[in-house]
Amino acid sequence: MHIDSKCELLGKVQGFLLLLLFCFQFAHASDTIQVCKNCKYTTITSAIGAAKNGDFVMVSNGEYSEGKILIGKQLTLWGENFPVIEGNGQSDVFFVDADSVVVSGFEIRNTGISYIYDLAGIKINGHSHCRIENNRLYNTFFGIYLKHANECIVKNNEIIGQATSEASSGNAIHLWYSKNAEISGNSCKGHRDGIYFEFVEHSHITGNLSEGNLRYGLHFMFSNDDRYVNNTFRNNGAGVAVMFSRVIIMQDNLFEKNWGPSSYGLLLKDILDGEITGNRFNENTIGIFADGSNRIKITGNEFRQNGWALKILGSCMDNTISGNNFISNTFDLITNTSTNYNRYEGNFWSEYTGYDLNKDGIGDIPYKPVKLFSMIVSNLPVSIILLRSSFVDLINFAEKITPSLTPPSLADPSPLMKMILK
Repeated sequence: MHIDSKCELLGKVQGFLLLLLFCFQFAHASDTIQVCKNCKYTTITSAIGAAKNGDFVMVSNGEYSEGKILIGKQLTLWGENFPVIEGNGQSDVFFVDADSVVVSGFEIRNTGISYIYDLAGIKINGHSHCRIENNRLYNTFFGIYLKHANECIVKNNEIIGQATSEASSGNAIHLWYSKNAEISGNSCKGHRDGIYFEFVEHSHITGNLSEGNLRYGLHFMFSNDDRYVNNTFRNNGAGVAVMFSRVIIMQDNLFEKNWGPSSYGLLLKDILDGEITGNRFNENTIGIFADGSNRIKITGNEFRQNGWALKILGSCMDNTISGNNFISNTFDLITNTSTNYNRYEGNFWSEYTGYDLNKDGIGDIPYKPVKLFSMIVSNLPVSIILLRSSFVDLINFAEKITPSLTPPSLADPSPLMKMILK
């Protein structure tokens, strides 16, 4: 055989042997440690103690009551048929103290309640690349708590609390000083806030259900460059609040049935450069309440059967409200100023009674969405009892003919004659 052919064959054999050695080492790099009542390891804590980085800890169905379970290694904890981890009302349940930890498939119950410590069903403190998914958390103070935790995924968890007051309850999913998080497919109910972000950047909130929480379905504070898409926020104390943040994308969400004397679907407080597109605001006291918010694009949304569709205060400037459907709201818009620094254009208003002589689909006369009676109700709420009376029609008609109190420059110059189809 030629020397070159021999060398080539030898190289192939050596490569094959190296591949076999690698596969053998990889296959034995991770072990699976079983936890059950009749196994060598009967507690999760003892199994974690025996494990090494990269191992799988498989926990069989049953009930485990161990106090705080510290995960200080890079492990995957996997529950079979949702084993119950009982906190007995004393402490955190799972405390993650390592990178790249996975916790999946557990039913976690009854953390402690504290006015000093943020006790949680699952807590990650100062670690990254963790996955918390497919768990059930019941009656936890905080459900899932991430602090200084980057590149983490919180996915497909059910988190149901029993909150009765804001002071004695925590949030279902709570993130503080974290980056690049994915919060998706979770169900958050019965807490103070469903999802809470403070100093969180470059993160996504997608496909979650947040309903029946005491305060907010979603609460943003000092968090920039984040997106929330295709979530449902229903029947929360005050809907969703986004505060002191910039470059927030809010797309294809449902804000529904957030009722109360000071409630709204979405609160914008000191927001810059956001986009609110493709959302539905149905049956809220106020669809969107904006204060000190500038350069926001509110486009392609539907506002249906709200008390007020929009409440845009005079502190808001350079916002664009276009291509939206305003359908059967008690009031379409209210403001507290006689001047207008925002652009309203190309919306469909179900209250519009103008005409379209050239048949181009655009009304020939502008629509002024601020009605005199809505301003009266805003300043004197008890006057709402007159809503269906002929007196209201009379004063609104008089203001339309001779405007004196409503903002003269606030109008949609090109109102659409037909609803925009989605």
